[in-house]
Amino acid sequence: MENSTFCPYFNLTMFVNLGNYRYLAFVLCLLLYAFIILANLVIIVLISREKTLHEPMYIFIMCLSINSLYGSAGFFFRFLRDLLSDTHLIPRTACFAQIYVIYTYASYELTLLGIMAYDRYVAICQPLNYHNKITSKMVSKLVAFAWIYPGFSVAACVYLASRLPLCGNKIPKVFCANWPVVKLSCTSTVINNLVGMLVSTSTVFLPLAFVMYTYVRIILICRKRSSEFKSKVIQNCLPHIVTFVNYSVTVFRDVALSRIDLEALNPFLAIIPSLEFIVIPPIVNPLVYGLKLPKIRKCLLNMLSCSEPERTNHKK
Repeated sequence: MENSTFCPYFNLTMFVNLGNYRYLAFVLCLLLYAFIILANLVIIVLISREKTLHEPMYIFIMCLSINSLYGSAGFFFRFLRDLLSDTHLIPRTACFAQIYVIYTYASYELTLLGIMAYDRYVAICQPLNYHNKITSKMVSKLVAFAWIYPGFSVAACVYLASRLPLCGNKIPKVFCANWPVVKLSCTSTVINNLVGMLVSTSTVFLPLAFVMYTYVRIILICRKRSSEFKSKVIQNCLPHIVTFVNYSVTVFRDVALSRIDLEALNPFLAIIPSLEFIVIPPIVNPLVYGLKLPKIRKCLLNMLSCSEPERTNHKK
């Protein structure tokens, strides 16, 4: 065994020295974060207020927006602070807390997308049984499962990583991640790898495989139906497909990047793709669902049109 030390701090090594441009970067990132908060809050408030949107599909969309606020908070609070700092040391406890938040965010996103795929599958392939299968009780159970299982499974990975004796404190990222910490271990990480593979399979690959299976079944059903039926299916499923493809690509890109030496790459080429799965979905999701789904778009326009007369009356 190599000499191991208890590291009270980790050093995030992928921050680039921007000089005075860091203030511009800070403002741009702050505006981006403000947009994420605003866009997702609009979706949450709209669905919670409008009784016509109290349906399973829209409840799941609201959960996606809540998850977007959760994940982006876990990243942006620390990232904005580090942009203005000359040193990029993060306390050990804060680092593992960030790992937990970011990894549960990623897992929640995939389990929620899997549940939404099941909802669409039942609605399209078994429409007569939809209200019997997707009851309010079933929705509560599915959402509870989507939150609870990833929470415990990711906690196991983070706990095992926190127990490892480390031979360094450099993390080649702009946020804390589990695999770079595990690679710093002075001892065998076989258990960490096995648990990590089990958690990845159950929270990432199984939901992805299930989503693909449901859409294959939906495509097979659509082949035998009318063009009007197909257009309705596309209208209902397109936002979910866009969200699913977008998130899958960004997650797999981050996984691929975590397996190579990022410090040997151009810093910008290494940083930007690794941030996509944290930053892009919270921006894209409310836009896709808000603009593409007719019910949400209609309710949003009604809410905006109702606010206009109120402003006019106040001015008078």
